[in-house]
Amino acid sequence: MAACARGLVAPPFDLAASRPGKLGAGPWPRPARGPARAIRCCCYARPEPTPPRRLLLSAKASAAASVDGSKPIARGRRRVGLTVTPSLTFPSSRSRRQPKQNDFYPRCTPRGPAPQSRDTPPKRDTGIASEKEWGINLLDEAVKESGTNEDGSTWYRESGEDLGENGYRCRWARMGGQTHDGSTEWKETWWEKSDWTGYKELGAEKSGKNADGDSWWEKWKEVLHQDEWSNLARLEKSAEKQAKSGTENAGWYEKWWEKYDAKGWTEKGAHKYGRLNEQSWWERWGEHYDGRGSVLKWTDKWAETDLGTRWGDKWEEKFFAGIGSRQGETWHASPGGDRWSRTWGEEHFGNGKVHKYGKSTTGESWDLVVDEETYYEADPHYGWADVVGDSSQLLSIQPVERPPGVFPTIDFSSSPPRTEEPPGMPPSSME
Repeated sequence: MAACARGLVAPPFDLAASRPGKLGAGPWPRPARGPARAIRCCCYARPEPTPPRRLLLSAKASAAASVDGSKPIARGRRRVGLTVTPSLTFPSSRSRRQPKQNDFYPRCTPRGPAPQSRDTPPKRDTGIASEKEWGINLLDEAVKESGTNEDGSTWYRESGEDLGENGYRCRWARMGGQTHDGSTEWKETWWEKSDWTGYKELGAEKSGKNADGDSWWEKWKEVLHQDEWSNLARLEKSAEKQAKSGTENAGWYEKWWEKYDAKGWTEKGAHKYGRLNEQSWWERWGEHYDGRGSVLKWTDKWAETDLGTRWGDKWEEKFFAGIGSRQGETWHASPGGDRWSRTWGEEHFGNGKVHKYGKSTTGESWDLVVDEETYYEADPHYGWADVVGDSSQLLSIQPVERPPGVFPTIDFSSSPPRTEEPPGMPPSSME
């Protein structure tokens, strides 16, 4: 079962038109098509007609950022510049009748109604959804069903359980459907995993496409495990999302993650990139709290046009016990090679004094000490207690009963876990 395979990841969409070699993306994986199997039974039920509904990839796009002066907004306390990431949408230029997913009813369903598609494409900058928003509901029995509707559209539903070594168990469910010509399609998979080491995982993955060629993919996961090095309980959440237009040279991809342990250590971050016609943009940010008062935050954003204009903004801050620093850079480069930049920095001494300094390529500079209160967030606004309280479904997963005298096998030979982004200021694309 694909859902129970470890390391299930779909490749990001292809943005080969923007900065070849930078994105490292592969083509959108086209789902295999095949004839749907109809349920054979002695009863017949005609579905009630339902109104049509169009499948849109997202809401209407806002205007793209200007080419020559726009700069990204830095995430955090200090903000510099303007935004470079327009809100993408790919509304259809044609008004076509798309069958609503509620039309996907079978002629006969021995175990209940056909699965209902939640075909809503992912939205940008929405972070990691909650358990309640996904609504994962796994069956306690194996099911394998399929059906064909009056209009020729088909559907399927499967569920089961996989067992492995060390008490490994994966309960899963798959469902999907498509129109008679395959132009509109949706798929969704749910799973939960556990073993005797205390490992628990809850996840979901969905994908879809419509008749205009718009396609999307989304994956969500929560994991609870015991860290081999600290021996502490650790809870991790992640989400990956992507969407691609079928009518424009446009698309986007995002990866979000959050990691927590029982002593307050917390790490959060995101990687994003996208394209809208002639403009492309990238963004990375991270937060790291060690649980003892030390905090590191950073952001790096940049964008470019097909004509060669590039601009960006980055910053970082490090603090502990009221002492720390902030620094950043805003830059702009023209197709002809001209480059402008402004760098700035702050040193906070913890006594009400702050040293501020900076310079730019146009000759401006400053260097002074001012009386200023130091403010920073030493603890995450959403921490261990919050994530445990919002992960009741994950925590309720029951592993296979362990026989008396049998103990779990724990591998201590692996290297210490690596963070998604090493601490420190990420390099600018203009370095």
